[in-house]
Amino acid sequence: MKQGLFITFEGGEGSGKSTQLELFAAYLRTEGYDVVITREPGSTSVGKEIRRLLVEGTKDKFDEITETLLFYADRRLNLTQIVWPALAEGKIVLSDRFNDSTIAYQYYGANKLADRQILDTLYNTVAGSFKPDLTFLLDIDAHIGLARSFRKAETMSTKEIRFEQAEISFHERLRNGYLELAKQEPERFYVISGDKTKDAIQHEIQQAFKQKFHP
Repeated sequence: MKQGLFITFEGGEGSGKSTQLELFAAYLRTEGYDVVITREPGSTSVGKEIRRLLVEGTKDKFDEITETLLFYADRRLNLTQIVWPALAEGKIVLSDRFNDSTIAYQYYGANKLADRQILDTLYNTVAGSFKPDLTFLLDIDAHIGLARSFRKAETMSTKEIRFEQAEISFHERLRNGYLELAKQEPERFYVISGDKTKDAIQHEIQQAFKQKFHP
């Protein structure tokens, strides 16, 4: 490959996107690709501190503007320190969440920002015209996803459940928001049902990758 690829994995809580990203990374490496894994928030040293602020504590600890600015600060660090350098070296970068998450959570889910233009302006400032080459959206019923996420949090004894604490209506708006984003950019998004088996989802991801980049 003469240039890298930036592929993002999106979905609500408990959708299985992180598991599928790891499986896909393993597959790509067996195919001979040089793969870099990143996540938002929290891939850089400063980003880890930002992540702790964002995903731990009570759901109402920030107002919507403060929360949004923290996400974009983390994104800028991730792009300049990890994503763009890796792409310049021809690597495939897989990201667990990216800007679609911010729009889905802050605009559609929280439903507190009156104008999405605020997010678009911030993104243009942070990333310019840069976009993922492909986005996998794992779509799942909000109730099922939340149940999965709480079970995982209990098993791992993690404090990262700030967004899970939001009311179910938040997570339903979040899901609908993701699907709306996919409708707006069908050439970039590939929507997969999160109700399928882990192996079936991974097979579909691999086939979609081959079809798009190696038809």
